[in-house]
Order: sequence, then structure tokens, then C-alpha cells
Amino acid sequence: MANAIMPTYAPAEIALVKGDGAYVFDEAGKRYLDFASGIAVTALGHGHPALLDALTAQAGKIWHTSNLYRIPDQERLARRLTDISFADYAFFTNSGVEAIECCLKVARRLQFARGETERYRMITFSQAFHGRTLAAVAAAGQEKLTHGFGPLPDWFDIVPAGDLNAVGGAITNETAAIMVEPVQGESGIKPMPTETLKGLRRMADDHGLALVFDEIQCGMGRSGKMFAYEWSGVEPDIMALAKGIGGGFPLGACLMNKEVGAAMTVGSHGSTYGGNPLAMAVGNAVLDEMTKDGFLANVIDVSSYLMDRLDKLIEKHPDVLELVRGLGLMIGLKVKPPVRDFIAAAREEGLITAPAGDNVMRLLPPLIITREHADEAIAIIDTACARFTAADAAE
Repeated sequence: MANAIMPTYAPAEIALVKGDGAYVFDEAGKRYLDFASGIAVTALGHGHPALLDALTAQAGKIWHTSNLYRIPDQERLARRLTDISFADYAFFTNSGVEAIECCLKVARRLQFARGETERYRMITFSQAFHGRTLAAVAAAGQEKLTHGFGPLPDWFDIVPAGDLNAVGGAITNETAAIMVEPVQGESGIKPMPTETLKGLRRMADDHGLALVFDEIQCGMGRSGKMFAYEWSGVEPDIMALAKGIGGGFPLGACLMNKEVGAAMTVGSHGSTYGGNPLAMAVGNAVLDEMTKDGFLANVIDVSSYLMDRLDKLIEKHPDVLELVRGLGLMIGLKVKPPVRDFIAAAREEGLITAPAGDNVMRLLPPLIITREHADEAIAIIDTACARFTAADAAE
């Protein structure tokens, strides 16, 4: 039977049908250590009992009501997220790119509320990834994302990643906001230096701009703090969250400070499914786990241990591995063979990972992993490296 799925994916020839903690299983029953987490989504691993309990309990009550009515768990999750962040308001979505769209809208609405109606343009950075809507691909500007979809929204001024001088040169009286990933994910796990983020905050303040952080991939504990911006001490005005916030259930959020939130009025934005009772039950359960004593400390401990082991592996296999970088359990391992070939070799040995730009293999394990899981991953990567070393020797 012909595949009826729109041909935009090129999946590996395995189907993962079951998960348990840090492991997934294919149709033949083969077990894999999951260091992709559905691209940083299943932050608490697979089949977490607290998430299962929350989802099934809510499923037995009510699934959907729409935002025409109060949703108590939505109010609760919004309050909890704002209490632990810079924000005063939250808007819930079903995905990361919907959270980005909300960020773009509220940033422009802020300038409208200030009477600065000529301000609509936004400064973004090369090699960024903000999602797949027309506005999001225009914000990133990468040819692989935009090819065939022009003309694109012409709202964005894209400058070299982290170049503060270029940012300063791009600011005009039409600029409304600056949007940045504190850790660029798709381009190869590239943390923005603290001084760069401080410089962006300073420029935003000096010119009356909104500072928007895209923490869809690096937020919700992935960095070792609840939000990656906490490492720099630089607070945004607006922030997008998704991926780990739902632990695998579709959920995103746009957080904003008081001035931004006050610019939004009834009817100025909305979502049919956003903030639905099922998602809110799971989101609260995820936050319950992530705010437990020791949860983030474990992320920091295991990530430090894993990075150290990877550094030693690079010393062992300099002909195959080039460098490692990242923050928390958002790690990029740059390899010398074609990255998809290396990922396939690791998968055959029982490790699931994800590709990124710059010939980088992304390691995005569940945040619940232990040092033992890290050792298992290192052993598999070591074996995969040996396969390439042997192949080179045979040529």
C-alpha cells in the first residue's frame, strides 16, 4: 500500500512502539536507549507514572471545553509558571511554533499600546530555528526552511548569531523586538554567551524594544535550571516554551511580563485547543516533578558527568569525533563522518539520537537519566566510533 503521508519526512526504517523510562522498543522488541526524547520532548522519560495518572484521571472527567469558560488547571499552571519565572502572564498553545506566533504578536501589540505603531520589525539571528509557519521560517531565514515558500513576511532583519555590533546596526525606528534562542538547537547546540545576552538586554532597554527568548528546546529543566536564561541572569520580556513542558503531550506556552500582557485585550488572541484540560493536567504533573528537590541538581550532575566522558571519548577517537558543546542535557557532539551515518551506526548499536546542523549529533536524553545511563550511551558511542575507525583502516 502506498504511503499516504505527505512526503516531508524521511524516517528511519524502524517504528518505536513502546517506551519505559529512558528506553524505547521497536516492533521487533529491540531495546534502544533514548537520547533524543522525541527531540527534547519526553523530558520525564516514557510511561512516567505521575503523567499517566494525571492524564487518565483527567480523561475520565472532561477533555475539552474551550476558553469560553474558565479552566481551573489552566489558571493554576499559569500561576505556577509565572511564580517561578520573570513573567506575569501566560498564554497556552499546542506547539512551539504557536508559542512563537504568540510572541511575535504580543511584541508588536506592545509597541501598538505604547503608540509606537511604526514599530513592527524584529531582529533575529542566523542559524536560528523558530518553527515551521511562514513567519517562523522567515524569522530564521535559512534557505532549507524557506525554499519554495516565497514571498515571505518581510518583518525580520537577520544578523550574524551573537554579533552585537550587527544588532546595533540593524536597529531602526521601525524595530519592535529582538528574538533569540539562549541556546541554538537546530544549528548544532550553540549556547549564546552571557555577555551577548546582557548586551541584547541593554540594547532592548536603550531603544524601547521587547526582548524575546525562544526557550522551546532549552527551557523546562533541559539546561539544568528551569529556564536557560537563569544561567545568565538576563530576563526577557517575552518567552516561548514547549517540548518538555508537556512531557510528550502537545503543549506550549508564551510567557510575558506585566506591560506586555496588559497590551493584550479580550479577543486580541486566542486558541481553540490551547490550555485544554488534558494538556493542563499533564503540564501541572510535569511541573510537580521538575520542581521536586534534587531534580535539577541531577540534571546538572549527570550532564557534567556525561560531558566529561564525552571529552575523554574525543581524546580516544580524534579521527571520528571533533568536539562537544552544550548546556545541561542539551549536548551536541560534532563528528567527522557524515552525521546521519554516525547516528545510524549508533542506532544499530542501540542508541537513539538526533541530527543537527554543523555535522552535530544531538544528545537530548530524558532529564531523569542517571550516570549509569550516561555510561551506557558512552559505551555505544565508543562502539560506533570503532566501526568508523575500522572502516577507515580497511580502505
